[in-house]
Amino acid sequence: MRMKLLATITIAVFALPFAAGAQGVFGGAAEGAHEGDHAAGPVGVVVGGVAGAVNGGITGLIGADQRPRFRDYARREHHNSFAYDKAMAVGTELPGEGVTYYEVPPEYGVQNYRYTIVNERAVLVDPRNHRVIDVIE
Repeated sequence: MRMKLLATITIAVFALPFAAGAQGVFGGAAEGAHEGDHAAGPVGVVVGGVAGAVNGGITGLIGADQRPRFRDYARREHHNSFAYDKAMAVGTELPGEGVTYYEVPPEYGVQNYRYTIVNERAVLVDPRNHRVIDVIE
């Protein structure tokens, strides 16, 4: 019975990030599980993994540890900034014309999205509808 529970817990911890499909969730779950294992063993793995996934998912699609690196990458590319006169937030729909969208390098783990520079800030955008899905601070 104990082995079955441990196997179920292990599968749940490792499946959670894939089900969520977000880089921040994956990194948070892995880090939380690692810390929980050190603190409380197998039960700590589950609690830490879930807590880390929740906290990691809050930061957006690009994990918290990668955000400064991505922001620096976008600045080094020296793309022109699109001037937008409204509040920039997740869910904002950018115009289809006048904005140039760029591919996100694979090392950031963000597939099927693009980025652009708006008001001197990097933002991730869903290219299908031009909605902002993450503002990189």
